Amino acid sequence: MSKLKCLSRSIAVVLGFFLWTAGVHAIDSDVTRSTLSGIQGVNVVVEELQPNLQKYASKFGLQKEKVKADVEASLRNAGIEVLNYDQWLKAPGRPFLYVVINTHEYEKYWYAYALKVELRQSVLLELNPSITTMAGTWGINMAGTTNVGKLNTIKEGLNVLMAKFIEAYQRANAKDPGLKK
Repeated sequence: MSKLKCLSRSIAVVLGFFLWTAGVHAIDSDVTRSTLSGIQGVNVVVEELQPNLQKYASKFGLQKEKVKADVEASLRNAGIEVLNYDQWLKAPGRPFLYVVINTHEYEKYWYAYALKVELRQSVLLELNPSITTMAGTWGINMAGTTNVGKLNTIKEGLNVLMAKFIEAYQRANAKDPGLKK
């Protein structure tokens, strides 16, 4: 067995163990959810998909532009305003939803994937309040494996993460204090 194939299988074993133990990882707590409070809308940024996935992705609606359009539609359907770039520049905190679909073809036609949906916004450093930077204040991740014929699994996973974000956003911005729990 070649060194490359051996390395690929080792990576797959490590990823498989990680995925088996990790599944969905969230930074969704009362504290992080509270950072969503008062946000009037978000801009959406989707990372470029990796070339190893692009050749199969269009069949499953996984092109960058389609993912962005789907994420924006989910937000609008939930009553969350989607900000264009000019609106985002004027928005307090400049919040944006950062979406990443990361893949690795570990064996022919088999992919390990990691998904991330993260709310990033402008924050002040406690040690030096004169410094403002962008930081993730709420996020959720998911990882798994799938084959090339079932890449819709990745899109379904992203839908799950978007539902979690929408739920957290709506709870943080609920007018009824009883709904924030």
